[in-house]
Amino acid sequence: MFISSRPGAGQPAAFPAALELMHHRGPDDTRVEMRDGMAFGFKRLAIIDREEAAQPVHYPADGPHAGRWTLVFNGEIYNYRELRADLVREHQATFATHGDSEVLAAAFHYWGANALPRLRGMFAFVAYDHWTGTLHAARDQFGIKPLYVLETSDGIFLASERKALLPFSGNSGAALDTDALAHYLTFQYVPEPLTLHRQVKRVQPGHRLTWTPGGGIRMERYFRPSLRPLALQPEAAQHAIQAALRDSVRKHMHAEVPVGAFLSSGVDSSAIVALAREVKPDLHAFTAGFDDQAYSEIDIAQHTADQLGVRLTPTLIGEEDVIRELPRIVQLLDDPVADPSLVPLYFLARTASRHVTVVLSGEGADELFGGYTIYREPLSLAGIGKLPPSMKRGLRNLSHVMPEGMKGRSFLERGTTPIEERYWGNARIFGPEEKAALMRFTALPHTEITNHLYAETADVDDTASMQYVDLHTWLPGDILAKADRMSMAHSLELRVPFLDQAVYQAAAGLPTELKLPHNSKGTKMAFREAMRGIVPESVRDRRKLGFPTPTRVWLKGAVGDWLGAVMDASQAGHLLDLGYAQKLLQEHRAGVADHSRKVWTVAMFCLWHAIFVEGTIAPSMPHREPTTPLQLSV
Repeated sequence: MFISSRPGAGQPAAFPAALELMHHRGPDDTRVEMRDGMAFGFKRLAIIDREEAAQPVHYPADGPHAGRWTLVFNGEIYNYRELRADLVREHQATFATHGDSEVLAAAFHYWGANALPRLRGMFAFVAYDHWTGTLHAARDQFGIKPLYVLETSDGIFLASERKALLPFSGNSGAALDTDALAHYLTFQYVPEPLTLHRQVKRVQPGHRLTWTPGGGIRMERYFRPSLRPLALQPEAAQHAIQAALRDSVRKHMHAEVPVGAFLSSGVDSSAIVALAREVKPDLHAFTAGFDDQAYSEIDIAQHTADQLGVRLTPTLIGEEDVIRELPRIVQLLDDPVADPSLVPLYFLARTASRHVTVVLSGEGADELFGGYTIYREPLSLAGIGKLPPSMKRGLRNLSHVMPEGMKGRSFLERGTTPIEERYWGNARIFGPEEKAALMRFTALPHTEITNHLYAETADVDDTASMQYVDLHTWLPGDILAKADRMSMAHSLELRVPFLDQAVYQAAAGLPTELKLPHNSKGTKMAFREAMRGIVPESVRDRRKLGFPTPTRVWLKGAVGDWLGAVMDASQAGHLLDLGYAQKLLQEHRAGVADHSRKVWTVAMFCLWHAIFVEGTIAPSMPHREPTTPLQLSV
């Protein structure tokens, strides 16, 4: 998807060229249209109404309002048939196609921004009102689909990937945002709405944008996920979870192309596969593993597949695969994401794309239902948290004089540190002191990202606050970003049934005791109980692994040799003390300490810098020919 307003812009050829940078997202059809000083472009991966529902969409097709709206839309609206019926009943709306794109255009025509809360799906769309000259854009509630925006003196440019905007940014687009880099070193991803390019931002999840020439951009939030505990009975909560997820999976299975699913070792993907098999008994599942059996989930996934009665195709990944494909992976991300699990996800998606066009996956379950072990931390620290402030200050001072690694030191330090200071997300790469040693610039602290989130959850317990922080940062910035980019790299549409409005509603009111009971060491217990009888018992109680990646092993071998050379050759030394990073790598390789996450984070930035800033690394771009030729209209 690509749209721009560039008054007096010259060559229409500039827009197809920008679209080609995103060819992997939609190789089935390419269209560019110039109208009323606007340029609309679309790369289509045809899933629903494959013969008729091309984009851009114009609505209405006829009548006194004919052609008022032009829309380009990336994603899927899973309740579009219900919305279509509502539009016909309420407004006698007419339709020329049978797909969800025209339904979305009609919904915006008749309901305006009030249509957004009614949408169940994943989406990023731009709708232009030719009558008023107003551009509207919006992104789905959880940020499943990306949407980047660039505003210049020429107008506004929006696209599904930042790389398509850079040709229109001029020199300003190359200005690196050091605050964004500092946050990356903390979180292992660049938190939204920032990007490493100062002039390009992201429309945040649950937000809508309006723009008029001369009026600039106005951003409004239309949805905010909130976890507010209710007085729920366990059985009723479990029934609601099961019913919502079953309905969501059924809706996510709708497609006119082959649909499969990812399967790891945990209960999330197993639940999706089990429920999807109710719809499609011959469901094809996919998993990934490594040469190093200590990190491979293939055997566990195969056992689960056998129990569920589905066919499983595994993908085995070696170090040479990582070295060959990692530059391409970093290029696809637009901004570096130092989550090593995106590597197996890339290869897994490549294998799946050879068999299916759509896959279902389990992202979002942990954030909604309390699936991370770290969420139990407030429960374990509850006793020390009740002590008087003066006593907590004394214990904190005591922890500072205890030797590093001494038993009890970490407990005292964490227990006497406010939640706002000790938790900033699932990934904690470089702390403030380490960043001061690494960075050659000053930047805003990480609390600029999280402080307002804690302020918004002052009335809930610490575990719910942690989930809230992750829903607004970790989920869109890491989990969903890697899922979208690694799947779309292979023209594979990844769908996430957990991040459905009905499933969210079933999770939002769960009290912490139902998610993380005091009498258990388990996580997301309400969800696990809801899956009783759906997934095998051995799977239902299994600890999540989630495609573990042998980064620490790789960095001691050929991958470490190669990434060390990348850091040696990097021209980013004015930003980071790469000698410090090399020291960490040497200590890791010598077995002095496990610095794998820190080294990987710096190395991914150096790869990014070489690709996007220096131009010294140019990853290959696999190309799938479109099924239809470029359509260009002016």
